[in-house]
Amino acid sequence: MNNPVKKEFVSVIIPTYNRSAFLGEAIKSVLSQTYRSFELIVVDDGSTDDTREILSVYKDRILIIFSEHGGPSAARNRGIQSCQGEFIAFLDSDDLWLPKKLERQTDFFRNRPEALICQTDEVWIRNGVRVNPRKKHKKFSGWIFEKCLPLCVVSPSAVMIHRSVFEKVGLFDEALPACEDYDLWLRIAPCYPIHLVKEQMVIKRGGHQDQQSKVIPSLDSFRIKALCKALESGNLNPLQYGNALKELEKKCLIYGNGCLKRGKAGEGKKILKLPDRYVSSQIFEKTGR
Repeated sequence: MNNPVKKEFVSVIIPTYNRSAFLGEAIKSVLSQTYRSFELIVVDDGSTDDTREILSVYKDRILIIFSEHGGPSAARNRGIQSCQGEFIAFLDSDDLWLPKKLERQTDFFRNRPEALICQTDEVWIRNGVRVNPRKKHKKFSGWIFEKCLPLCVVSPSAVMIHRSVFEKVGLFDEALPACEDYDLWLRIAPCYPIHLVKEQMVIKRGGHQDQQSKVIPSLDSFRIKALCKALESGNLNPLQYGNALKELEKKCLIYGNGCLKRGKAGEGKKILKLPDRYVSSQIFEKTGR
């Protein structure tokens, strides 16, 4: 971990599934980085479009892994398990990096050798038009566990992580078809400060029809599962536990009542009662709730 040569070598992982219209640009944005000490791994998660043809153009410059379709968690995990870098960076195949993204983050780690994870800021593009992120999407720096509870405020395309972090908290949860990044940050943030490099180094493109928010209903159901995992992990201090429980209560109230309105009485009642499982006299004493 203290070897400066290894520490500056970065593994970049692009998971992709039927994104051939965007993939070439994403790859080019990595290969155009001013910082050159990196490997690029593209994990094709069982694409059925012309992704293989796009990848064939770059086969001599990148490592390509073909796998059966298992979702974004499985694809990222395959990349992590195959990579050589001391630091790991991800790029969603519909996003782009600006040329100095890796340079800025490796400079940050060189100047802050105790740091193990950082992200940059982003430019947001929706349906080809630049938009401003809403206040709730504001990025913070440091011990940000409480900021991670309402929604995902760490972007996979913006983050760089020392590989030892995964050794401590585990890889992406392949049982979650969505919100797998939200789940990971809830596991990382209690254990490590997540730093912010305050420069817009990522172009985050959205609005297309295959995004998870459009094709997977009820994303809050997966956030609820992630919150339950956090509460059961044993990694939270009393204050963190209390704040996570409050957020679980909020999400269960909204999601549970939504189930009741949609005629899913059984699921709704189960969700509304779920927070009770994590409340005890000991928790009340420790958190002062």
